[in-house]
Amino acid sequence: MTSVFDTPAPNFSIKDAERIASDHFGVNGSADSLVSDRDQNFWIKSPNRNFVLKISNSMEDINVLDMQNEAMQYIYQKNPHIDLTHPIESNSGQKILQIEKNKICYSVRLLRYVDGEFLKDIEYGSDLLFDLGNFLGCLDLALEGYDHPAAHRTFVWNARCTNELYSQIAQNKTDQKMISHYLDLYNKQVLVNDEHLKKMIIHNDGNDQNIIINSSRKITGIIDFGDMIYSYRVLEPAVSMAYVAIEKDNPLPLIASILKGYNEIMPLNIYELKSVVYLMCLRLCISISMATYRKKMFPKNKYLIVSESKARNFLIKMLDDNISKWENELTEHVQS
Repeated sequence: MTSVFDTPAPNFSIKDAERIASDHFGVNGSADSLVSDRDQNFWIKSPNRNFVLKISNSMEDINVLDMQNEAMQYIYQKNPHIDLTHPIESNSGQKILQIEKNKICYSVRLLRYVDGEFLKDIEYGSDLLFDLGNFLGCLDLALEGYDHPAAHRTFVWNARCTNELYSQIAQNKTDQKMISHYLDLYNKQVLVNDEHLKKMIIHNDGNDQNIIINSSRKITGIIDFGDMIYSYRVLEPAVSMAYVAIEKDNPLPLIASILKGYNEIMPLNIYELKSVVYLMCLRLCISISMATYRKKMFPKNKYLIVSESKARNFLIKMLDDNISKWENELTEHVQS
């Protein structure tokens, strides 16, 4: 079945983007391309305000986009201090436009641009990562109670839905044994406690390329709601922890700060605390599996492999480490 992951990203030109912004949203400005995975994004710079023109993959379900739009509004109403992008209405009052190119229909949105630097572009330590955990906790606190049918879709980036990963590793001989090992750990250490793990709609992609830092080195915002899903609550900090862990030589104290910061806002039970390291590893398994799968189809898209080798190296290293030690130390750090 064709999906957003095996369909090429849109291929609109700079001029196309400028024309769409002007004709449909009344925004006159210059456009620059932004990196993206399965969609196409443009930074629209106008004299008074900046925007992001987001052209979704042609196979993206419009209900998923509606979920993202509604979630942004829901969060803003609960906590307006969280700096979020949000959709701008078109001249005709629509938040999602349908625009055709080469007889293919695309969903298009104009989003508010969130100012600041990305976490990936600055030096950071435990204090800032504790603040990151706090921020993610505030985000999920604001999301509590939100629901949408699209959040319950089958989605490969949902670490709670492993069927997709099982089907992918059958075609990935390089990583098959390693990923099977982590799937086995997930089944034994996480899935058995499913009833004790709180579920909710989460952002699900708080990696260092999506976290916004202001000029005072405060974490103020988050972008890219494309992986939003109903899943384990503790997966929210686990995703951030995973992508910090692959960047550092001695990551355990750093990622423990994220978990402790999150727990301060959203207290986690013992089952959630003990599951986090296994969810981290499973998320990285999904990352390398998806990179392997998609780069064969789209070899020119360098974004697909941005974390692949680092994720693989971390997972290989963890095979020789005592993962239960990580589980215990993370739990003890949060409870101390």
